[in-house]
Amino acid sequence: MVGQRVVVRRVLPGETGPSGGPAMTDLLGICESWSDGIAVIRTEDGTRVEIATADIVSGKPVPPRPPVRARISTREAESHAAVLWAGVDREPLGEWELRSVPVPHGRLLKRTNSCLAIGDPGSAFTEAVDSVRTWYADRERPAQVQVEVGSEIEQAFLDSGWQPLPDGEAAFWMGSVSRALRSSSDAAALGEVSVDGPRLVVRTAGAVVRGGIDGDWVGVHGLHVDPELRRQGLGLAVVRTLLDAAAERGALTVWLHVETANEPAQQLYESLGLTEHHRCRYLRSPS
Repeated sequence: MVGQRVVVRRVLPGETGPSGGPAMTDLLGICESWSDGIAVIRTEDGTRVEIATADIVSGKPVPPRPPVRARISTREAESHAAVLWAGVDREPLGEWELRSVPVPHGRLLKRTNSCLAIGDPGSAFTEAVDSVRTWYADRERPAQVQVEVGSEIEQAFLDSGWQPLPDGEAAFWMGSVSRALRSSSDAAALGEVSVDGPRLVVRTAGAVVRGGIDGDWVGVHGLHVDPELRRQGLGLAVVRTLLDAAAERGALTVWLHVETANEPAQQLYESLGLTEHHRCRYLRSPS
């Protein structure tokens, strides 16, 4: 078990348990050594505990604890997207969120003109769906929802006849800002940073990327490189400039959405140490 994450049950010498027998306790940590009658367990706070093997009643390996970022719920992760867009009408529906842009500039973005249908809507599913349809009908917009791929909520919408939108599946990637900067240390930082409250824009000749800071999270959105300038490192350069600016403002975690069919973008973000957290899909009401 040396080198593994383990949980051991041990006797506490000289102490009496509730039943009158020896007192026992469990200890979780990494087994660093097991020799000469002594086991050394390093707990998650870094403390090294020495236990006489004679006092160990039982022990077994347990799976590694997931990284902190991997333990964040899908709903919490998606909540950090709101800062990227100003001027969006938002209304809670339980844990769901209705979203619409009153006066759109250019095409309607799915993320700002759909209901974030993740979590508990606070009512029966059919009632929540009726509320979604009514809310968007009042705004003369199609009723659309953003759901987590493979979730019970997605299946309920599909069973109700809602249809996936073309190009409507995206993965949520996230990672450490500091690791992303280390991973891109060989890339030149390019572009001028403009700031509008929590929103940042980095522009250079032929490339642009946008970001939004929410607490110690920074979202990356809208990376565009002119077609004739692609595959020359320009996208990485402006993203690095954005992350530098975000780090100066206290950002620790970077996240973004990338369409699952966009392999070049996935390769870029994987090179920065980001990993996929979950996937979302957009569905539209049949009515």
